[in-house]
Amino acid sequence: MPKMTADEIQDFMKKFFPQARMPIEIEELRDDFLRMRVGITDRYLRPGGTVSGPALMTIADTAMYYLVLGMIGPVALALTTNLNINFLRAPRLADIIAEAEMLKLGKRLAVGQVTIYSDGNDDPVAHVTVTYSIPPDATRSAAPSE
Repeated sequence: MPKMTADEIQDFMKKFFPQARMPIEIEELRDDFLRMRVGITDRYLRPGGTVSGPALMTIADTAMYYLVLGMIGPVALALTTNLNINFLRAPRLADIIAEAEMLKLGKRLAVGQVTIYSDGNDDPVAHVTVTYSIPPDATRSAAPSE
């Protein structure tokens, strides 16, 4: 069972990361899996009218972070240590769907993959592997003191 619900993750993000303003909706969260939707606006487009690579990387990193939070609880200081992305095709001008899957969750590292789709299309636009570092005191102090 996840240690945080979708609503708890979004409340946590508003409190500890108020600068994160991407329009994200967590559609599904269960053990080892998270699916989220990001509303795409002109802000995320590159010349030529496609979703930019940096936006797709941010979406993938966010999906994995949310999955880590769901599985270990509210640990603000879990950090990305590696992100590798393969762009497979240009995304359509539609919402972006990210499906994150945990491959291995250890005491200090979380390794997962994220597959990114344009809404309404079953062909992935990107495949991402992400590794997160989990701080050693994550079980004692989940969130920074206020």
